[in-house]
Amino acid sequence: MKNLLATLKITVPEKIFLKDPETSDLGKKIIEHSIILIDQIGFDNFTFKKLGTIIGSNESSIYRYFESKHKLLLYLTSWYWAWIEYQMVFETYSIAHNQEKLLKAIDIVTRTVKEDSNYSHINEVLLNRIIINENSKSFLTKEVDQENKDGYFMVYKRLVYRLKDMILEVTSDYKYASSLASNIIEGSLYQHFLKDHFTSITDCKQTDDITTFFSQLTINLLK
Repeated sequence: MKNLLATLKITVPEKIFLKDPETSDLGKKIIEHSIILIDQIGFDNFTFKKLGTIIGSNESSIYRYFESKHKLLLYLTSWYWAWIEYQMVFETYSIAHNQEKLLKAIDIVTRTVKEDSNYSHINEVLLNRIIINENSKSFLTKEVDQENKDGYFMVYKRLVYRLKDMILEVTSDYKYASSLASNIIEGSLYQHFLKDHFTSITDCKQTDDITTFFSQLTINLLK
C-alpha cells in the first residue's frame, strides 16, 4: 500500500489556489513552513509577512500562490482530508466483511496520525494538530455557502460520503447515515481537542479511547 500511495498525488480543488504549490520548490516551502508556523503560533496570529520572513521570500511571492491566508487554510484542510481518504480507500479495499470495513474506516479517521515519508515537505503530525485546532475556521465564515458552491469542500464531503456508504452497507435502512458519518469525523476532532485541553469533560484520555468510543457508539446505533 505504501508503494501505491507514493505514486499518488494528493489533489486539492484548483479554485483554492492561484498557483499549485506542488509545482515549485517555493510552493512546497510555503506549505511546509506554513504548517510549522501555524502549529507554533495559531492561525489567528499567522500572517504571510511572518511566513515570508521565515522562508526568506517576499510576502508578495506568497500571494502568487494564495490570495489570502483563509485560502491557504482551505488548501491545508483539503490536503489533509484527501490524505485521510486515500488511507481509507487502500486500507479497507480488501476487507470483505462490512462491519469490519466500517470499524477500520473509523479507526483511520480517529487514530493518532503518524508522519508519512511519502510527502517530505508536509509534516502530517503537525498538520493533524492544525486540523484539530483550526479546521472549523475553514468553514465557519460568511462566505461558506458560496465556497461550498465553488467546490472548496468537495474533498471533505467525499470522505463523509465514503463513510456514510460503509454505514449503509452494515445497516441499509439506517436513516441518519450522513449525520452519523459527519459526527464521527467532526466528533473525533472535538474529542482530541478535549483530551488535550479539557480533560475533565471527556472520558477519552488516550487516542485509543477515542477510536473505541466512536466504534462502540456506531455499532450500538446500527444494531
